[in-house]
Amino acid sequence: MEGLTDFHMRDVLTRLSRYDWCVTEFIRVTDHVHPARLFFHACPELHNGGLTAAGTPVHVQLLGSDPQMLAMNALRAVELGAPAIDLNFGCPAKKVNNHGGGAILLDTPETVHAIVAAVRQALPAHVPVSAKMRLGVKDRSRMIENAQGIEAAGARWLTVHARTKEDGYRPPAHWEAIAEIRSRVGVRVIANGEMWTPEDAQRCREVSGCDDLMLGRGAVSRPDLVGRIRGADALPWQVMVEAQLAFVSHMETGRRLGTLPAPGAPDQEPVRWTERGALGRYKQWLGMMTRGYAEAVPVFEQVKRMKTLTDVRQLLGRA
Repeated sequence: MEGLTDFHMRDVLTRLSRYDWCVTEFIRVTDHVHPARLFFHACPELHNGGLTAAGTPVHVQLLGSDPQMLAMNALRAVELGAPAIDLNFGCPAKKVNNHGGGAILLDTPETVHAIVAAVRQALPAHVPVSAKMRLGVKDRSRMIENAQGIEAAGARWLTVHARTKEDGYRPPAHWEAIAEIRSRVGVRVIANGEMWTPEDAQRCREVSGCDDLMLGRGAVSRPDLVGRIRGADALPWQVMVEAQLAFVSHMETGRRLGTLPAPGAPDQEPVRWTERGALGRYKQWLGMMTRGYAEAVPVFEQVKRMKTLTDVRQLLGRA
């Protein structure tokens, strides 16, 4: 998720729950092959064999509309250590769509197919290529054509966000449409969209027929959601407080991941934010957590007026 699940968030979430894998924020591809430093900036886990500190694989996500440029950038990412490549046909943001990327491509299934095929052909056979799509742009009229095109192009699996681009993130998610896609393709289908509780996840599985789920905003608002879906007990608020303190500290002071340079990697620099940026990102996360934790509400009411990370740390230290 662009602007949300960066290196620091991936680190926190994968320490708190067991994920099969996670995905970077998208790397926008236009008319050139990005330098190594950009890939390492988007995915510092490349310094650690493509794994988070907790050992979760991190797949590099690319977004764009030029099949050959996407293929060349995908190959570069894999050469730098990416364990898999994910292709973004799901982003509904106008800024992205206006430049021919994300969900707007679902109006041209032939382009979607060409992108997946070019990337698949460029990479070694053992490296998975996956795609994420929505149900369509304005409607579902090309939903099956897109899904079948992605399968025919060689994607290992397909993640479907159960809304159209025009739907944005407005409830409900149409999980029944994912069931229709599953009935028309042979590739593995992963369901995504509007899962905030274990009960939501169970209902999605029942309606979509998918065993596999991808979580986004729900996992950020309730970092123990993956564990709870797997049958674990809910994590207490104090564990979340400790995670928030670690999150703030990592963004402010910077963290390095791994001890050895990856092949072709630039010298590893600590991944850090400015105080203003770190404070804004923390407020964003805490605001989302108010949906999952009643204890987060009074904390957020105080934090949203704070101007320094020192104030945040002092408040969390008393929580």
